[in-house]
Amino acid sequence: MNSNMIVELVGYFGSALVLVSFLMTSVVKLRIINAAGGLTCTVYSLVIHAYPTAIMNICLVLINIYYLMRIRKAERAYDFIAGNPEESLLGYLMRTYASDIHKHFPQFDPVSVKDCSAAYVVCHNASPAGILLGNRRSDGELEVILDYSTPAYRDCSVGTYLYSRLKEQGIRKLTFAGIPGPHESYLQAMGFAKEEGTYVKKLD
Repeated sequence: MNSNMIVELVGYFGSALVLVSFLMTSVVKLRIINAAGGLTCTVYSLVIHAYPTAIMNICLVLINIYYLMRIRKAERAYDFIAGNPEESLLGYLMRTYASDIHKHFPQFDPVSVKDCSAAYVVCHNASPAGILLGNRRSDGELEVILDYSTPAYRDCSVGTYLYSRLKEQGIRKLTFAGIPGPHESYLQAMGFAKEEGTYVKKLD
């Protein structure tokens, strides 16, 4: 493979990243991938001496960085709803996001919802942002069965807000004993530690 072909592949890769970014439902992921694609295209443009294209891509990267910083600094006003697993709102949300929930929690059984003793819903501007289902213990522990965020809110802000509100509910520890699958990266980002096969997070 000669150098010209490598340069062309870099250009194709950058273009592919830009295209893929528009498939993201999360604004944060869209901005990050789009910025990565723009940066790659900038390198490609500089190598082939296409300076106007390079300047355009640099501007796109800076725009993405600017909006990512705004998103990070912005504090979303979430609403916290403590409810019942059998309530109609929760049932509607579970049906609406059934395929996405199964994708990220393949071990989750929707039938188990009726056996949960605790259910919490987080909304943003009246739009659903997150669902937490679990079994509450008398010692302040909440055994998490499902901790799901809708596609537009997967930047850990829902979890951060939700966990802060759970302390007001008298919950001091969260445990997750299931198979995390794709959810494992979120658990790690939120500070869960693995103890004897169970993911644990203390809220104190």
